[in-house]
Amino acid sequence: MKSWHRCVAGTILSALLLLPAAQSPAQTSPATPAPPIVSAPETVPSRSAPTEPAPPAPEAPAVRPLGESTLAAPSVRQPHDLSPWSMFLAADIVVKVVMVSLAFASLVTWTIFFAKTLQLSHAQTRLRRALARIAEARTLAEAQKALQGRPTALTALVRAALHEIRLSGEGASNAGIKERSASRFTEISRAEARSMRSGMAILATIGATSPFVGLFGTVWGIMNSFIGISKAQTTNLAVVAPGIAEALLATAIGLVAAIPAVIIYNHFSRATKAYLEYVGRGSGAVGRLLSRDLDRSRERPVSRAAAE
Repeated sequence: MKSWHRCVAGTILSALLLLPAAQSPAQTSPATPAPPIVSAPETVPSRSAPTEPAPPAPEAPAVRPLGESTLAAPSVRQPHDLSPWSMFLAADIVVKVVMVSLAFASLVTWTIFFAKTLQLSHAQTRLRRALARIAEARTLAEAQKALQGRPTALTALVRAALHEIRLSGEGASNAGIKERSASRFTEISRAEARSMRSGMAILATIGATSPFVGLFGTVWGIMNSFIGISKAQTTNLAVVAPGIAEALLATAIGLVAAIPAVIIYNHFSRATKAYLEYVGRGSGAVGRLLSRDLDRSRERPVSRAAAE
């Protein structure tokens, strides 16, 4: 056992003695320069210098379908939208004048409508009430008293009959007085008809001419649209449609002005006829009162006193 330990100790001691002898030649020999190491170019970016983005790769040209034109359409001014106001602002000056005139004609139509409606309804209501008041009158004097302070067509008829009695005198025949009074009644009826038909000629003119005025604006606008298309040298629908829509707007406004005018004209024609029928009834009622006064007394004392 002791011999084994001695062998191990001797081996370790001999190794320690040989180690400095092996390292001494390497320390005393001159160092030979090592060959320079050529390093590859550094690809890692430096921290001090900012990195630049790589240029984008060129895009491949888009493939167009066969038969599609490669020429770009020329830029054409178009309205932002196709609303009526935008089309009006983008229209030609002549088309704008046509549209404004048609809009003014439509305004006149509705003004006449409201004014004539009030006039006819008010006059017809007063005349109907006046006829009811004199329904039980026996003489012209009673009728005048019942209608006093209410100016209507019937009041004018009663005054005309009394005025004719006063002007005819005592020696006038009953037939002559009735004939002259009927003539006065006819004049009053015509005056009422002229008063109620005032403004209807304007309605007839607007209803007859507005479509043609609008058509003129449309033709003018389409002409300018075709001229613009020829200058743009394109038939693209996005270029053609706005100009044609602006032109057709004039015809639309013309119809908007004409159709109500025709309807309102026909309405007032019927309303005027109904009012004139009431005037005719009033004329007949006054004529009957006049005939009764003439039949009661040949000298007509009551009627003459009322007329004076």
